[in-house]
Amino acid sequence: MRLILLGPPGAGKGTQAQRIVEKHGIPQLSTGDMLRAAVAAETEVGKLAKAVMDAGKLVSDDIVIAIVSERIDQPDCANGFILDGFPRTLVQADATEAMLKAKGLDLSVVIELKVNDKELVRRVSGRYSCAQCGSVYHDTDRKPAVEGVCDKCGSTHFKRRPDDNAETMTQRLEVYYKETAPLIGYYYAKGKLKTVDGMAEVDTVTSEIEGILSGL
Repeated sequence: MRLILLGPPGAGKGTQAQRIVEKHGIPQLSTGDMLRAAVAAETEVGKLAKAVMDAGKLVSDDIVIAIVSERIDQPDCANGFILDGFPRTLVQADATEAMLKAKGLDLSVVIELKVNDKELVRRVSGRYSCAQCGSVYHDTDRKPAVEGVCDKCGSTHFKRRPDDNAETMTQRLEVYYKETAPLIGYYYAKGKLKTVDGMAEVDTVTSEIEGILSGL
């Protein structure tokens, strides 16, 4: 099972990806995490990435694709994986397709979480997380069972991302629609796209996604 969760920031991709990980035992692959791991492990591509970052430049698509390729060759990806935050552009999507094809692999499905802009801004501007374990909460939608105490680890320290505000979210949405939204048509044309109503309750979204995955 090899899948991509597609949707704007705040659509709930991270929450749903974690539930898929727990149920199906396949890893969630974040390009940021993979990049840091490759640099730390000093792999060949990790050294290339480090040199670029040390020079204050953005890591090229070629390097990111090489890191993704290296990562999915690892044993824990044998039964599949979830690509998180990648590909973001049509160029990256083409490169990902070519990389998978060279390995004799193909994407199983691309699931789009559809949420309207006003709701996204509301969700993100109310979001915060546990500073210790990273569990995510919301001012109105998902409060800890005991106010000020993390449900998962018991920590009383929380944090908000500096970019989790209405103004920054609007800017992030503009970038999403310009660069990433074209992937919806790209994967639809390939017969890979399934759309889920991301406005529904979290458990309902999970059930819809499971319905799609069980039909693969």
